Amino acid sequence: MAWIIGKKLEMTRIIKGDKLVPVTLIKIPELIVAQVKTIENDWYEAVVLQIVGSDTLREVPLSWVLKDVKKDDIVNLDILDWILEVKVMWISKWKGFAGAMKRHNFHWGPGRVGSKFHRALGSIGNRKPRRTKPGQKMHGHMWLDQVTLKHVPLELVNKNINVIAVKGPVPWARNSLIVLNF
Repeated sequence: MAWIIGKKLEMTRIIKGDKLVPVTLIKIPELIVAQVKTIENDWYEAVVLQIVGSDTLREVPLSWVLKDVKKDDIVNLDILDWILEVKVMWISKWKGFAGAMKRHNFHWGPGRVGSKFHRALGSIGNRKPRRTKPGQKMHGHMWLDQVTLKHVPLELVNKNINVIAVKGPVPWARNSLIVLNF
């Protein structure tokens, strides 16, 4: 497996055969190997990639594609030559602190006169055991989780402008960093 960093540009469509295919364009910036971690020094193998002209660093596991890299080597789109599909990973947008109805899409309580149970959570447990069981859906932080799209087809690789196109939407904001795994 290999990992590279990309920046989401926008969604568009390309013509493939006689059909229009919806794609997301991802710009692959010029990456340089900032550090190579080895078992002797760091107890594991990894490569630290840095975007040229930026302070953005990302540590990725060492793979067969990046096996013979050294410090200050340039990583380009030649590693995508025989790849047909990728995994796209990113961190979802943080929605802040949310109540149980918004966070878990709970149903409203009765709307009749005198009811005080419109947007309340409801019961969270039994009398025995005298604790809340793990995994109970309650209020709390909404999103800010790692999200992965698996088996996303790679439709187009343009090495002249370092842009790739993956099929379908990649749900994140424009110009946000995402990680491609293949």
